[in-house]
Amino acid sequence: MEISSNSQVFEFTVTKGQPILVPPAEKTPTGLYFLCNLDQNIAVTMRTVYGFKSEEEGNENAVEIIKDALSRVLVHFYPLAGRLTISPEKKLAVNCTAEGAVFVAAEADCELEDLGDITKPDNGMLWQLVHEFPGAENILEIPPMVAQVTKFKCGGFVIGMCMNHCMLDGIGAMDFFNSWGETARNLPVKVLPFLDRTILKPRNPPQIEFPHHEFSEIQDISNTSQLYKQEIICKSFHFDPEKLENLRKKALEDGNLHKCTRFEALTAFVWKSRSQALKLKPDQQTKLLFAVDGRSRFDPPLPEGFFGNGIVLTYSICSAGDLLKNPLSFAVKLVSDAVKMVTDRYMRSAIDYFEVTRARPSMSGTLLITTWSKLSFHTIDFGWGEPVVSGPLGLPGKEVIVFASHGKERRGGINVIVELPASAMKTFEEILQIK
Repeated sequence: MEISSNSQVFEFTVTKGQPILVPPAEKTPTGLYFLCNLDQNIAVTMRTVYGFKSEEEGNENAVEIIKDALSRVLVHFYPLAGRLTISPEKKLAVNCTAEGAVFVAAEADCELEDLGDITKPDNGMLWQLVHEFPGAENILEIPPMVAQVTKFKCGGFVIGMCMNHCMLDGIGAMDFFNSWGETARNLPVKVLPFLDRTILKPRNPPQIEFPHHEFSEIQDISNTSQLYKQEIICKSFHFDPEKLENLRKKALEDGNLHKCTRFEALTAFVWKSRSQALKLKPDQQTKLLFAVDGRSRFDPPLPEGFFGNGIVLTYSICSAGDLLKNPLSFAVKLVSDAVKMVTDRYMRSAIDYFEVTRARPSMSGTLLITTWSKLSFHTIDFGWGEPVVSGPLGLPGKEVIVFASHGKERRGGINVIVELPASAMKTFEEILQIK
């Protein structure tokens, strides 16, 4: 098992220019832009980095080309140039002011190669590659889109992005970045955004047809909150294709399942391993949350280029004792059943549930897995070819684990990015080495 190391962190300095606003290049619609109920519960900032380097093309014009393309692509994706606000219905909405995305030009005192794998989570120096708003008291004070272009001495550069998840999910972000790249290369945008999120309005009257235990509060009888007072360590674990296939076969070996996917096997394995590492009591309930892409599951399916969050959280709840004493197939079936639960009726029920309750998923006793490994961010091209590296920077919370792609090739396996208290991380590593 390949594990990231916390040693020998490379230190470097980034010098930033003053942030500027990049408005859409043309006049765009104004007024309040509707965010659906699927957007409301994931208003967290996602940070991603994309490194580029071309032997033929230096970085002298990178800032101007990317900034100019941003201005032009925002004509299509104009809500990203607005500001978050609260609607008369007391929900998040976007005030389409055309104020502009925040843009920062920066320079690093080293070469891109010096950083190593910039998606490894153990180098705090990498946060210099994204622009933050440390004085902001809430998300309404942070623009929904912030971009930083950092040039390196070798001719490479990194685009560091901070975007609010309520604006779009991973698939929507992928569409936006590819459109931005096409615009930078003076090509027409292949997939124009479908901006009307009112197609996901709640029903009138709302119809709650299913229990929605993704919002359930779970009592922490194992006192893990004390554990999290230790030093918190973030590491990346690489599961190559052979390891993933071995996990899938292990889930099938006792004959309790006829089929399972690699995602289901990995999710179940990580859920079990983390529960064991945290030393959860046998009667401790533990909740697994993960997002399922609902685009093709809605009836009718969401239109191509849907701009927003087409993902729905699904869940499974189980006692830690049952999770750990049973074979991997037991946990895999829980994951598989959670995937199958996501139908059009279930998603509409979830939308209506929020409309009635305004509930937010409780993260107590919970593991949230977010999957980036199926997103082809490595195809983005601003004119310097595809990124030499791309991925999320850090985790949005201690209860979150990210599945990220390993390298450019989808066949390269999955990096599992985990944050745990020091003692639990030691146990987690031992479990993965043994397996």
